[in-house]
Amino acid sequence: MLEPDSEAAWTGSVAEFVERILDYLHKERWDLSVLFCTEAFIRNLNAQFRSKDEATDVLSFPFGEWIKENGEDYFLAGDIVIALPVVEQNAADFGVSLREEVCRLLIHGVLHLDGADHTTNDPSEPMLMVQETILAALGDSISIKTKE
Repeated sequence: MLEPDSEAAWTGSVAEFVERILDYLHKERWDLSVLFCTEAFIRNLNAQFRSKDEATDVLSFPFGEWIKENGEDYFLAGDIVIALPVVEQNAADFGVSLREEVCRLLIHGVLHLDGADHTTNDPSEPMLMVQETILAALGDSISIKTKE
């Protein structure tokens, strides 16, 4: 379980990991946001935007627009929303660390923002195979402070 108020201590490593994902995918000048939320919050988003009245672990909201700011072009990729309570349960169910599951979902979210999709959660889905390839290449190198 995550320690209360520990999120601020590891958000920097999350940002660094997202940068590594973008480097791996050769995405330059991408700007995106990552929001960590409650199960109730993501359930509401899932109901509103996907007509599924259930919690999920991650949602991606692509924006996909290039903007110019201070003479520089940036790609506003979109937003990734991750429900930490669902991720904690998934990690326990799958027998992996919370750190690994958060990294997996960050990769998953970036792939969706890049236009990838899947119709099932079968590991043979091409997007999910790419996701696992990236995870194997990058590892689970974020720091998350948890309670035992």
